[in-house]
Amino acid sequence: MRTTSNDTLQDSARRAKDSSSPDYDVAIIGAGPYGLSAAAYLKGKGLGVRVFGQPMDFWANQMPAGMLLRSPRAASNLADPRSALTLDAYESAVAAKPAARVPLETFVSYGRWFQRQCVPDLDTTLVSHVERDGPTFIVTTQKGSALRVRRIVIAAGIGPFQRRPDVFASLAPQQVSHCYEGRKVAEFAGKRVAIIGAGQSALEWAAILHEAGSNVEVIAARPALRWIGMHPRLHHLGPLSTMMYSKYDVGPAGISRLVAAPKLVSYIPLPLRDRIRTRAVRSAGSPWLIPRLAAVKVSVGRRVRKAVGVGDEVQLNLDDGSDRRVDHVLMGTGYEVDISRYGFLSADLTAQVRCLNGYPDLGAGFTSSVPGLHFIGGAAARSFGPLLYFVAGTKFASEELAAYIHRNRGISQ
Repeated sequence: MRTTSNDTLQDSARRAKDSSSPDYDVAIIGAGPYGLSAAAYLKGKGLGVRVFGQPMDFWANQMPAGMLLRSPRAASNLADPRSALTLDAYESAVAAKPAARVPLETFVSYGRWFQRQCVPDLDTTLVSHVERDGPTFIVTTQKGSALRVRRIVIAAGIGPFQRRPDVFASLAPQQVSHCYEGRKVAEFAGKRVAIIGAGQSALEWAAILHEAGSNVEVIAARPALRWIGMHPRLHHLGPLSTMMYSKYDVGPAGISRLVAAPKLVSYIPLPLRDRIRTRAVRSAGSPWLIPRLAAVKVSVGRRVRKAVGVGDEVQLNLDDGSDRRVDHVLMGTGYEVDISRYGFLSADLTAQVRCLNGYPDLGAGFTSSVPGLHFIGGAAARSFGPLLYFVAGTKFASEELAAYIHRNRGISQ
């Protein structure tokens, strides 16, 4: 009798579960900057690595066209062991003209070029389930195939962590969305859009939509908008500036230099570490957005008290008693890490991970409380500091992760 493709997939899954010999040393879930950089370093150590995910998917499909990276060029490089596959190297390879502010489209193309160099065997199949099986892990894909690995590295990004205020919960999907949801700019042309928030994502969406012909209002709880780097003279004081700021430009003077050393940050007591982290990434916009927002209505010191759908429209009631009638609400309300929202992790496995308010509590080599399970990227920021929210953290994360796994390669979990 001829077997069907489903029978073959099920047989593959059974063989993976029945075999005691792992197929790979490491499986990486996520093919963004952190997953690709980690793969480059782990492969450089001679480890067997399998990477799952669509390359640069979050950046390509959940960010608005026309966006510019907030990070400076020096902080926008993915990491490889030879430091050869930089943004400059990509632009040189494709004869692209460098830009002071990196366009989203350039960054996505760069990441995919990096992937082709370092992870040509990328498995673009999405992972549906990860479970622990004795000292190893079973990874099952959405196609039903499965493999056994010694270690799992979660580099799945912040996409699932969107913060959605309850006040908007009753609105229909066509009436409300999140900045990280991947809506196309053209959808909002000619529409009235209320953007909630005062961070980079909210303000850049406001500028982009205004320029695309939308009628935009920014509604922010803050009493005034904040802007990053409004003291440029502090960056031109020679050696003194070098002492105050790192090239990654994350955080204000002093804090910028501290958070550039994630290993050091990890030794700071948690309450102080949290204060440093939140201060470094508080809601603020890049100053090059200021002229682009000059004609955009901004209501500061205001909160939405009630939001209800009225036909195809949305009526917003603010805490000053005023009302707005709009076609769409766009939430630039950031994100909150909660690894239980990674739907591919089994409930049993998630329950075993010791967490700090949704963040995994990580040790050396980005190890969680479950032996062999590692988290890198934004999920690691509470343990290693705010640099891990940014592309600039890929070098530290990849070096630490690869060195730890290589060092402990022969040690049973």
